[in-house]
Amino acid sequence: MTTTIDVPGYKSGTWVLDPAHSEVRFSVRHMMISKVRGSFGSFSATITAPENPLEATVTASVETASVNTNDEGRDNHLRSAEFFDAENYPTLDFVSTGVRYEGGDFFVDGDLTIKGITKPVTFEVEFGGFGTDPWGNYKAGATAKAVIDREQFGLTWNAALETGGVLVGKDVTIELDLQGSIQA
Repeated sequence: MTTTIDVPGYKSGTWVLDPAHSEVRFSVRHMMISKVRGSFGSFSATITAPENPLEATVTASVETASVNTNDEGRDNHLRSAEFFDAENYPTLDFVSTGVRYEGGDFFVDGDLTIKGITKPVTFEVEFGGFGTDPWGNYKAGATAKAVIDREQFGLTWNAALETGGVLVGKDVTIELDLQGSIQA
């Protein structure tokens, strides 16, 4: 027996991310005392939504060269072979493997690929709802969050600190603010 869930306003079809109303952000510990935050300016995602929302699939891609931390030197370092190696690995890619609804929360499980290394990741998703914009486009909104160990994806560069510890934390929090439109 397949589990199903009723999501008010849900419509089956193909949903495409609206990059003008969406953001892909991350944060990581810096010097073990603060956080550095960044974002990616170029990304895309498609959600294939069948009648049962728990059978939906997601594919997403982020251009590594579009990283922005508001520091040109750091951004260039992140694009280099010591981090994303944007020249050889131009995208970070996510492909869902399942959608779950547990304890009142949605989770999207999937495979995240960074620098050619694929690992399972789970995003906790909070739906904002559905609605029609002034131009008649049916929209959906959500936020999603996951924490990854960057070293598992080959992002191992670091520097020891004189006071102990390291310059860059191991855990990276990924936060997504998403708005998409159903395609006619």
